[in-house]
Amino acid sequence: MTLRFYNTLTRREEEFVPLEEGKAGIYACGPTVYAPPHIGNMRTFFFADTLRRYLEFRGYQVKFVMNLTDVDDKTIRGALKNGVSLNEYTEPFIDDLFRNFEQLGIRRADSHPRATDYVPQMIDIIRRLEERGLAYVAKEEGSVYYDISEFPDYGKLSKVDVSAGRRGERTAADEYDKEDVRDFVLWKAAKPEDETVGAVWETPWGPGRPGWHIECSAMSIAELGETFDIHAGGVDLIFPHHEDEVAQSEGATGKPFVRYWLHGEFLLLEGDKMAKSTGNIFNLQDLVDRGVKPSSVRYLFLTAHYRSKLNFTFAGLDASAEAVRRIRGARARLQAHPAVRDPDPSDEPVLHPLADDVLARFRAAMDADLNTSVALAELHRLVDGVNRRLEGLCARPISQAEQHAALDAFARIDAVFGFLSLGDRESEVDADLAAWVEERIAARQAARKCRDFAQADAIRAELAARGVTVEDTAQGPRWAVTA
Repeated sequence: MTLRFYNTLTRREEEFVPLEEGKAGIYACGPTVYAPPHIGNMRTFFFADTLRRYLEFRGYQVKFVMNLTDVDDKTIRGALKNGVSLNEYTEPFIDDLFRNFEQLGIRRADSHPRATDYVPQMIDIIRRLEERGLAYVAKEEGSVYYDISEFPDYGKLSKVDVSAGRRGERTAADEYDKEDVRDFVLWKAAKPEDETVGAVWETPWGPGRPGWHIECSAMSIAELGETFDIHAGGVDLIFPHHEDEVAQSEGATGKPFVRYWLHGEFLLLEGDKMAKSTGNIFNLQDLVDRGVKPSSVRYLFLTAHYRSKLNFTFAGLDASAEAVRRIRGARARLQAHPAVRDPDPSDEPVLHPLADDVLARFRAAMDADLNTSVALAELHRLVDGVNRRLEGLCARPISQAEQHAALDAFARIDAVFGFLSLGDRESEVDADLAAWVEERIAARQAARKCRDFAQADAIRAELAARGVTVEDTAQGPRWAVTA
């Protein structure tokens, strides 16, 4: 089966054929670093992380770029309000972003370009647009604008009809002196507040700072070339941001900009849209402070397709935490079960063919535009198979080949999903103790299934001696450290 993505540009699912065989270039729109990222932002970054991980799973050599927007209206307002330079204001939010990535198991990009480091590249693109008749300088205040009327393909990504805006029409809300209400700013003439926070650069058009859209064109082209494979981001960026990126990039180079556009849907919080402007937000640290494990958040993100809205609820987090515990428990039980090179010939191998089938179906689901919810169901099928196999054997050994095949399937799937390895290192107690407890609980469960209650009681006493209490629930055993 071939790998396919839903391409926003064509509005259909297409086979992924990269520009260069075996390689993939991805640019994902990163955050504007003026505030801590909320959990809705993190879903978008998680989607990009999953995309990158799966391409690597499929054997591609990936170059993954995620920008940091450190100069725009919001960062300048924040720096001005706090009486600090632009860099002093944005740096703590960049550090906070990377702490969130670490907590949630999101791998850093190969490159995190900052807009302020790519101003020369922005100036070069604007100069090329001006030479091609696609940009003009506003007569009164000196900002540089993109002339929408000179780019016939404007709207091809978003399918937005801009014909309603008439050439020469102005609006009272216009901040700058553009000729056409449809045009967008490429370069903003300097204002006193820009000077105050150190957000002014010299250009052929006078001092000023970049517009938002030109930043991503410059950074992506500098990092990945004038045409590259995949551009990812949230659905809220399709128009105008990504539409304007297409116009200015293709207008400057005369080449197709991006081959596949992938967009992730919104995260809802208990049924409502999550947004900083309404205050309806949670940061990751807010959740951690309430006792939520990041592995549960990561699992919950996987339960919905990236192009579907996800309703983020605390009931859903509880269910995700239990699912993570169950999967980790099955893996721990398999690791602890005795294995031999030459098992009893009467024990028909089960886990090896199951693991192969699970991996094949996992890949088929992910090949179908990253269908994580279906792929997640395959992981649960592996868990069910492991549990049934070990219960049927009681204390008898399994073959090393079976054990290795199933453990390898867990590891390969988690290389994409990432919540098992995250759960392994996020325990509030010492990691070695946690691993030992998981192993002993798995052994206790195996003893109970085989009706060896004396052994099960002995293991409970062993746990108690280390200060660990075990509660048997309908969903399985739960443990805590009490001493």
